Amino acid sequence: MTGLRVAFVLGTVTGGTGEHVAMLARGGQERGLAVTVYGPAQAGRRFFPRDPPGPGAVTFVPVEIADRPRPARDAAALLRLRKLLAGTQPDVVHAHGLRAGAVAAFALAGARRRRPRRCALVVTVHNAPPAAGPAAAVYAALERVVARRADAVICVSGDLAARMRRLGAAEAGLAIVPAPPARAPGSEAVAAARSDLGGAGQPAVLAVGRLAPQKGLATLLAAAASWQGREPCPVLALAGAGPLDQALRAEAEAGRIRTRFLGQRGDVPALLAAADVVVVPSRWEGQPLIVQEALRAGRPLVASRTGGIPDLTGEDAAVLVPPGDAAALAAAVLAVLDDPGLAARLSEAARARAAALPGVDAAVDAAVVLYQRVAGRPAGV
Repeated sequence: MTGLRVAFVLGTVTGGTGEHVAMLARGGQERGLAVTVYGPAQAGRRFFPRDPPGPGAVTFVPVEIADRPRPARDAAALLRLRKLLAGTQPDVVHAHGLRAGAVAAFALAGARRRRPRRCALVVTVHNAPPAAGPAAAVYAALERVVARRADAVICVSGDLAARMRRLGAAEAGLAIVPAPPARAPGSEAVAAARSDLGGAGQPAVLAVGRLAPQKGLATLLAAAASWQGREPCPVLALAGAGPLDQALRAEAEAGRIRTRFLGQRGDVPALLAAADVVVVPSRWEGQPLIVQEALRAGRPLVASRTGGIPDLTGEDAAVLVPPGDAAALAAAVLAVLDDPGLAARLSEAARARAAALPGVDAAVDAAVVLYQRVAGRPAGV
């Protein structure tokens, strides 16, 4: 398949979304697509560093799409993207996130008037919009724009797909968002990680992710407060960085909760291998990479029953609890720590589940088939 031009558009992104776009862009380029990525310079530096020329090299062009409403900056980004799309004339634009999707939709509305051939728009919805607060109305409007103007919407969870269909999306399916492959850590790396988690004899409870409200870490701290009288006392380790760093540290110190703040780490596979329990206490998630990584590592997992998490774990590969319920979260963690049989069953089910999840090739192949269809190209052409 040659000649299909695909433009990816993304806004300000963190780990999961940026890695997913990089995977699709590079995989598509390797399969013969002509790929260009438009997004903030920060995303380019992190996810698309300059590659040596070759079949997997991807062109990245800076377009500063902000992470929150900023009228002047948004208008400038829209006009720049419109000009770029009119010049490159892609067959498909694939935007990631509601803000990038809306900017792409408005940019194409102008670019389409300048070109004889129509460009198709695909939007991946990676997160649920805020349910309340000043941003809720803005995101509700963005959802309507995306639902009504995109040729296809793909979502990271079934609840988001149902929501977009209710808003009028002609097509709303499920995205495949696999965790990237990773090497199994060596024994020395696992031993070093175990020391960082608290050392031998100390049960280690690990959470990995951005220190942000969505991740439910305040609920996890409240759960950890309830087990501080136990001997040996489980140590809670948080790996990640984000806007709640100082607030969470202050809360842990005030409650005298045994917590280790590990910061941003590059050895997550080793941390997972060293942990006794992995916890994902999020308020909402799509297909979080850390859940997939924990399954692949065969770790006992406790997670929120929300968004796309149950679709990843099934009912056997994790103990699922209601989001925001500190008591249920604490009880689940302690049940795993106190019952070696339960921990072993979860580990076995996790590895089996991970083996059944689709991988990178399946995700890229599915995207290419979608691009061909919305662009009106026969498969394989």
